[in-house]
Amino acid sequence: MSENSEFARLVSLACHDLRTPLATVHGFATTLARGGGLEPPADRYVEMIDAASAQLAELIEELSLAARIESGRYDPAPREADTLELAQAAAARLGEERVRVTGSGAGLETDTDAVERGLAALFQSALRHGGLDEVGVEVDGMEIRLSRVTAASAPVVLGDDLRDLGAAVAVRLIRRLGGSVAVDGEALTVRLV
Repeated sequence: MSENSEFARLVSLACHDLRTPLATVHGFATTLARGGGLEPPADRYVEMIDAASAQLAELIEELSLAARIESGRYDPAPREADTLELAQAAAARLGEERVRVTGSGAGLETDTDAVERGLAALFQSALRHGGLDEVGVEVDGMEIRLSRVTAASAPVVLGDDLRDLGAAVAVRLIRRLGGSVAVDGEALTVRLV
């Protein structure tokens, strides 16, 4: 077993072990938030704990996916999907006022949940690291074109400059599924297969 593969397995084990205590924190925070009756500022603190635990769960899932991809143990769960619907669902995670999706999609079989999360991560990375308030996404069959990607944000969005876990994992995921991710000028082109 290579050192990289062993490290990826160690990361996978850590992700697995982190899920149980995190589920406990998230479960109790959700229960307290829904139960009401908490006085300010405790009510707001519980909401913040609930939101932060959900974010941690997503980060652990991304890290786990990266470890499985890197160790060659990623086993996609393909389902039928439409590229336009995947882009729209990814945009909905960030808010339609921030990501405008247009175009026409095409059908494919892919790991829909992972690809949707990956597209959302790429859109978010372009927004965050480009200092942008909104981006446009044009879907043309199997191609999803995001604009605008700034020159400064392009290496981050492509996962070459490791400052955004979600984007780095998304690029690895799409490439592992046989697709491609590239920047051309001020546009990021994702080709799904």
